[in-house]
Amino acid sequence: MNQKIKNFLIFSILLLLSACSKPDYELFEGSKGNKSDFLGKWLIVNYWADWCPPCIKEMPELESFYDQHRSKALVVAYNFDRLEGEELKGQIERFKVNVPSILTDPGLLFGWEVPPSLPATYILTPDGNLVETLIGPQTRDSLEEIISKYENLD
Repeated sequence: MNQKIKNFLIFSILLLLSACSKPDYELFEGSKGNKSDFLGKWLIVNYWADWCPPCIKEMPELESFYDQHRSKALVVAYNFDRLEGEELKGQIERFKVNVPSILTDPGLLFGWEVPPSLPATYILTPDGNLVETLIGPQTRDSLEEIISKYENLD
């Protein structure tokens, strides 16, 4: 077998294997991907539930932060009660969760414990390092301040 054919076969096998790999996460909006997709931007992971008034109150702040900083940050919301399907869709609409909703448990994905209370917000650097675990409602300003603190260390 000549070298070109060998290279083509190796490339084809690698392509098939990568296409068949199971995604690490799934978003409610339908997209799936691998954990490495989150690298390159700040990642803000927020745990919320419909029975948590501060969670609902902070949603517009998370959306405002996300809208203002999409080029350098991604905000995802995770329903603490692990709702899916129509039930989650109803809550997303009712409580105006206007940031992507992740269906995959972030604790399992990133290796942290379930938060002790809600709302809980985890902040990861563009390199994927967890730098803050925040308990309580956040604002656009508080998130900007935290990220600014770490950006100034570079």
